[in-house]
Amino acid sequence: MANNEQTLVLIKPDAMERGLAGRIIARLEERGLKIVGVKLLRIDEALARRHYAAHVEKAFFPGLLRFITSAPVIAIVFQGKDAVEAVRQSMGATDPLKAAPGTIRGDWGLDIGRNLIHGSDSPETARVEIGLFFRPEEIADWARDTDRWITEP
Repeated sequence: MANNEQTLVLIKPDAMERGLAGRIIARLEERGLKIVGVKLLRIDEALARRHYAAHVEKAFFPGLLRFITSAPVIAIVFQGKDAVEAVRQSMGATDPLKAAPGTIRGDWGLDIGRNLIHGSDSPETARVEIGLFFRPEEIADWARDTDRWITEP
């Protein structure tokens, strides 16, 4: 499949606390993306600092650290045609008040600091982020019979 990519998705603590994890995962699967890695974990401060290293100097960073380590998350590797862009479109704008209706953030979010989901912003970032959360042997690339009905060869 052309442009077959993998991307990291984190179902954040607010989505977990609100019981939205299943609905968010279902939206991405219904879009045609395939789960090739998944785990429930509690992000510790060291992992949070590595994952959000680009934001260390920003004023919101301490609050972000407290938030992302406050409850479990679900880390998922989704795979599919243009998976990075497909997830980003499905998520909606970072600020839920600017996210389009029909997107995850547009339908279920109100606050930029509680925006439910993280998705990698590029294929390169996805490779790095997947490596933070998954060992290679934890990724199960598998053939799914329905893929031929989702994208052209």
